[in-house]
Amino acid sequence: MKQFFSKHHRLLFYTAWIALGLLQSRFTELQDDEAYYWVYSKFFDWGYFDHPPMTGLLIKIGYAIFPNELGVRLFPLLLNVLSLVIIEKLFTNKKPLLFYAIALSIAVLQLSGFAAVPDIPLIFFTALFFWCYKKFIGNYSLLNSLLLGISIALLFYSKYHAVLIVLFTLLSNLKLFTKYQAWLAVIIALLLFAPHLWWQYQHDWVSFRYHLFESNVNAYKFSFTSEYILGQLLLPGPIAGFILLPAAFLYQYKNDTEKALRYTLIGIYVFFLLSSFRGKVEGNWTSPVLVSLIVLSHQYINEKIKWEKILYRLLPVTLVLVLFARIIMIADVLPVKEIQTRYHAWKEWPRQMKEKTKGLPVVFSNSYQRASKYWFYSGQTTYSQNWYRERRNNYNFWPIEDSLLGKPVYFLDKHLLYRFPDSLKTPIGEIGYMYDSSLTSFAKIKIVVTPKELNVKEGETITLNCRFEIPEHYSSFIRLHDIINDTTRVGLFKGQEWLKDIFTGLSLKQMNEKRETFLKMDPALPKGKYYLRFAINYGHNNPTHNSDKIELVIE
Repeated sequence: MKQFFSKHHRLLFYTAWIALGLLQSRFTELQDDEAYYWVYSKFFDWGYFDHPPMTGLLIKIGYAIFPNELGVRLFPLLLNVLSLVIIEKLFTNKKPLLFYAIALSIAVLQLSGFAAVPDIPLIFFTALFFWCYKKFIGNYSLLNSLLLGISIALLFYSKYHAVLIVLFTLLSNLKLFTKYQAWLAVIIALLLFAPHLWWQYQHDWVSFRYHLFESNVNAYKFSFTSEYILGQLLLPGPIAGFILLPAAFLYQYKNDTEKALRYTLIGIYVFFLLSSFRGKVEGNWTSPVLVSLIVLSHQYINEKIKWEKILYRLLPVTLVLVLFARIIMIADVLPVKEIQTRYHAWKEWPRQMKEKTKGLPVVFSNSYQRASKYWFYSGQTTYSQNWYRERRNNYNFWPIEDSLLGKPVYFLDKHLLYRFPDSLKTPIGEIGYMYDSSLTSFAKIKIVVTPKELNVKEGETITLNCRFEIPEHYSSFIRLHDIINDTTRVGLFKGQEWLKDIFTGLSLKQMNEKRETFLKMDPALPKGKYYLRFAINYGHNNPTHNSDKIELVIE
């Protein structure tokens, strides 16, 4: 037995990793974001509001093979395994058992490594990038330039954080700026990434504007920084992280690849530490550092017998915790409401609701998570009607509302239940539902305002030039239907806080007949920086996002 393990240890390790991942993938309910990315795959495109398209592509291919949870997660799981294969090739002094111990000590690689989220391809293509980079600096050939360029493009197609990996690698090796082969790799990457950039151009760079100026912008709290630091201590473990992190930082790199890995490790940690002073940082945003962490900690511990022994002693604790977590993710054995709601709440009730709603399309209020998850588990077309006081998501762009305009739907929600004549008790709470014979939602109407930045004196009125972009489908609907009592409002905000609304008196019929007008209003606000946004609603529908943010400075 010992001889068999000695000869086939690599095959046994990866087979066990894949087998457990397949089991977990098939029998763990989709998480909120996974369901959202599954909807990505139904409207596959070169870009999305939140992320580049890689995750949607992986899900689309896998779901075509297995139309269930396993299909959604199949290719992310395979990339998770291949990440480890490539990481192992980055070692200079290989010690397989130590590598297995490190990989098994990082619980997130096992418990989230199968998840259909952008971090999984990001980790894989990070590993692939460093492998291509290692080959490239060993031989500045045209083939290696091509491979490096492709790996960079695939990184960018995974998640926008990928730019940090390339940036810190360049900073670690400034002589790359003098190599035409490096510039060739950049050109190849940009050419391959051009379709996504073209998509962004067509959509007014919406993703970049969101991530740079709208997402993660909050008044500072000390908890943003303290939670970030604690999360990063726990992420590479949670038990062994207190060994792996110092080992990775203490290791002195011995070649340019290890130097790039070290620069990336430190650079990403520092970048998001600084970002915590701007707003809350999600723990998974640093996920690509796991590649650097595994390689550098392996190289350091490989030379420190005492550290290696401690790692081996702690490993059983991590494995027990991981096994327990795997069980409660699959089986409803722990009477904890938070766990039950997250992992065991969506298998049955969407089917019951589908009967009660007669299989008609469903509209959720301002919840892309519930809309996406309900769609996956019920099979009904589902729309998230996003409220103008919250952030947008891809439901603002997909052609779902367009297809449902004027058609019978059911409205579902777990909030403000008094609005609904009927309800259903579910594991996520009571869900109200209501029939509507004709959906009259107008989120696809855009009010384009100039100027986009306003500076006025306190007490002055503001004048806005408003141009109404109304798709023909909506224009025909407005002409042919007796729409009355619709409202167009301007929401005034300070930071993330809604202050008040100003109702304009503009009606849909007026906007449809006269596509441009001047609008005067008195914000009646003290000195400060604000922004405003237009919203349209009709009947019981939510006021929707109908304009970009317009900056307002009152002096």
